[in-house]
Amino acid sequence: MSFINGLRSSLLAGAVMACGLAQAAIPTSLSEKVGKLAADQQPELEKVFRQLHANPELAFDLHDTSALVAKRLKKLGYQVHTGIAETGLAAVLKNGDGPVIMFRSDMDALPVKEESGLPYASKKQVELDDGSTRYVSHACGHDSHTAWLLGIAKVMMETRDAWSGTLVLVGQPAEELIAGAQAMVDDGLYDKVPKPSLLISAHVYPVWPAGTVAVKAGRRMAGSDQLDVQLTGIGGHGSRPEGTIDPVVMGARAVMAYQTIVSRNIPAQDPAVLTVGAMQVGETHNVIPETGTLKLNLRWFDKGVRQTMLDAIDRETQGIAVAAGVPEERKPTITMLGYAEPVINEPALAEKANATLVGALGKKRIMPGIPPVMGSEDFPMLVAGIDDAETLFVEVGGGAPDVMKKYMSTGELPPLNHNPKFRIENPGLAITTAVQANSALLLDAFLAGNAD
Repeated sequence: MSFINGLRSSLLAGAVMACGLAQAAIPTSLSEKVGKLAADQQPELEKVFRQLHANPELAFDLHDTSALVAKRLKKLGYQVHTGIAETGLAAVLKNGDGPVIMFRSDMDALPVKEESGLPYASKKQVELDDGSTRYVSHACGHDSHTAWLLGIAKVMMETRDAWSGTLVLVGQPAEELIAGAQAMVDDGLYDKVPKPSLLISAHVYPVWPAGTVAVKAGRRMAGSDQLDVQLTGIGGHGSRPEGTIDPVVMGARAVMAYQTIVSRNIPAQDPAVLTVGAMQVGETHNVIPETGTLKLNLRWFDKGVRQTMLDAIDRETQGIAVAAGVPEERKPTITMLGYAEPVINEPALAEKANATLVGALGKKRIMPGIPPVMGSEDFPMLVAGIDDAETLFVEVGGGAPDVMKKYMSTGELPPLNHNPKFRIENPGLAITTAVQANSALLLDAFLAGNAD
């Protein structure tokens, strides 16, 4: 309920916030051209969105999605680099002297069975490495993100007489693993494209109406870690547990011990979440297994809080193993699998962005932004190693007022991201609004960079 109450407060405050913003820096004629270019693309971008929605792909396995995006970007005239971190891509438009600015869209889906009721809902299943199958759907809206990347690409190409510099567009895999951005950097992204001074990314949410956007200053999304805890015992027959060291019992003890890490180690004023998402141990009824794995997810805003959680996980895990009699050569191991910095909009940059958006869309279409959430986004990792690079996170509305009103009247929210019933209402409007808003932000950044 705290999120809902915070959202209600934000909705009430929205008009007040928007009215105090300065006017945009880009000329009115250019802003109007951007709006028309975005609107003219709505039928085609919605067609692309529906195609992507019905054919989602997981993690790094985005071969069809990446091919579709690369083909369209090449047709527009971009220099396109593919195969970065398997199926990531980067498109470059060199347009004279000026700053290097990057816009990133994530393209991956989720292992969620869709229950949206949409006529183009995903029915797709994929086979995993272990032979099992999973339903796949775009339950987080990355299909819309991919579509608006293409829309932005066309707007920036069509307005290149109005700006100068280098635009880099990134289509990223594996955001849902909190791994794709860093994987692209590690796979030589910056051997192929120049390093940006500004990185912009955007995400759709059903809590705002389609046709609106928000850029809120301060903390937006938490930092995140994905880690595996590997427990090794001594296996044996289920009838003789006295001759074993049972990883099932160690895992159960560890899960319970982890529950007090946040409540007894982290100050109440510091947001933190520790989730054990899976315990994989054992195969059958009468065999005590040799090994087991716990899959953990951490969320945090402060790096000191992160380190406290990591230290406590190691301490508790090793202690449980010692208490169980695990020999030194079989002590638990902890493997870090994914890491993302918190998403934070610097106040000065957010204020300037809001001024640009008011000029592009009008005050009534600028929302105040959702309260900070413990969900995560890994796009800041694209520039984490670049000195003085700034990031900006834009929230895009994807809801419908009547649907939102129905849910809010009962004290609930519409099905949010990752829910099987998640859906973007009026996706064409949501996508073209994102195209218009983010193109305006890019143009303003190029113009400001050249003015400096």
